[in-house]
Amino acid sequence: MRFKSLLYIALIALFVASCGSNKKVVTTKKRDKKTTSRVDNRTKKPQVTTVPNAEKDKVTETVKPSSGDKVANYVAQFKDVAMKEMQLYKIPASITLAQGILESGSGFGRLSVEANNHFGIKCHTAWTGERIYHDDDEDQECFRKYVSPDYSYRDHSLFLTQRKRYAGLFQLDQDDYKAWAKGLRKAGYATDKKYPQKLISLIERYELYQYDAMVLGKPVSKPIENSEVESTTERHIVKAGDTLYSISRKYNITVDQLKAYNNLTSTDLSIGQVLIVKSKI
Repeated sequence: MRFKSLLYIALIALFVASCGSNKKVVTTKKRDKKTTSRVDNRTKKPQVTTVPNAEKDKVTETVKPSSGDKVANYVAQFKDVAMKEMQLYKIPASITLAQGILESGSGFGRLSVEANNHFGIKCHTAWTGERIYHDDDEDQECFRKYVSPDYSYRDHSLFLTQRKRYAGLFQLDQDDYKAWAKGLRKAGYATDKKYPQKLISLIERYELYQYDAMVLGKPVSKPIENSEVESTTERHIVKAGDTLYSISRKYNITVDQLKAYNNLTSTDLSIGQVLIVKSKI
């Protein structure tokens, strides 16, 4: 009996020990589960660094031009430089600006962008500064390179004042931009036959003559409008019996002048035809 009682007690003790072991394993699993949950919570809210859109917009806004007109923007940027050069070297600011616009493509040409050369001045033999090569009248011609556009404007002034072939320009009135434009072409600054007309057109379209007046302390006066010019032009209506010779005698001009005024290629006339008999100013 005693043996059976001892065996029964041993079995109960073994059962109790087995239950304690199972509880220990379950407790471990609960700890592992909590640990896994803590890691998941950290990964659900990652820290992300982004560039605000406002910062991107600021970069775009800084490069916007003041207007859509490239020429007007160019004038606004360099008019003060041109007037300063006029004060120092007596070259009309209107001429300097018009040449800068034309030669540099309003500041967008290759020479102006890569070499700050706004007037297309070539190296020539006396130039010892930096150079850039560009196709012009001939392939890969040598042009001067400057550290800034201001140096280009100053070199333009020196270029005109230090060469004898341009000496006649400085006998002209400083606000006579038409004479200066024609004189530059005649002195050999450009080979384009229409160079004077191109300069004059830019000066009058953008009213660059006002900067000459500002330097000289004169009131700004606009050039004669086309309608005013037309009013000074005389005309003749062809009547029966009229010939180019009789009309030229009447208005004291030559037949060749009469044909030139009217772009005539023959002497044929028709009754009622209107002929210009006095050229425009």
